[in-house]
Amino acid sequence: MLKKPWQTSLKTALQRANKPGCPARLAVMGIGHELGGDDAAGVRVAGLLRKSVAANERLLALEAGPAPENFTGKLRSFRPDLVLLVDAALMNCPPGTVQWLDWRDTQGFSASTHTLPLHIMAAYLTEELGCEVALLGIQPQQTFETAPLTPEIARAVRKVARELANVM
Repeated sequence: MLKKPWQTSLKTALQRANKPGCPARLAVMGIGHELGGDDAAGVRVAGLLRKSVAANERLLALEAGPAPENFTGKLRSFRPDLVLLVDAALMNCPPGTVQWLDWRDTQGFSASTHTLPLHIMAAYLTEELGCEVALLGIQPQQTFETAPLTPEIARAVRKVARELANVM
C-alpha cells in the first residue's frame, strides 16, 4: 500500500482543525535524546523551526527531548488545534524517510527511549486539550550514544523544518 506524502496529511489535519474565522494553531513537539545520534531528529526539527518562525503566533515549536510530558503546561497555554509529535521512528524504511504515522499504532511498542510512551502522551493531549494529535516519524540510521546526526537524517531534519515553517 502506497502512503500519501506526510505534507498532504499535515495539510488535511490543519484544514480539519481550522475554525470559522480562526486559522488552526499548530504545536510541534520535537521528541528524542539529543545525545542519541539520529534519535535527536525530532528535537532538531523543533529547534530549527523555533528559530525560523519565532514571530508566528499560530505556531509553537517545543524541543521536548525525552520527556514531552514536561511541556503540557506550555501546550495548555498555547491552546493548539493540532499537536504534531516529531520523533525518530523505526519504520523499516531507508534512513531519512519521513512518514505521517498514527500514534495509536505505537501502543504495543515498549522499547521507547521516552519517559512516557507516546500513545499515552497523545491520548492525554487529545482528552485534556481537546486537540488532534499526530505523529511524524523520521527513520534513523543509527542511535549510538554521543554520535552526531548522520548526513541523511540531518538533511531530513532541515527539510521537515523548512516545510513545517512554510505550511504555517
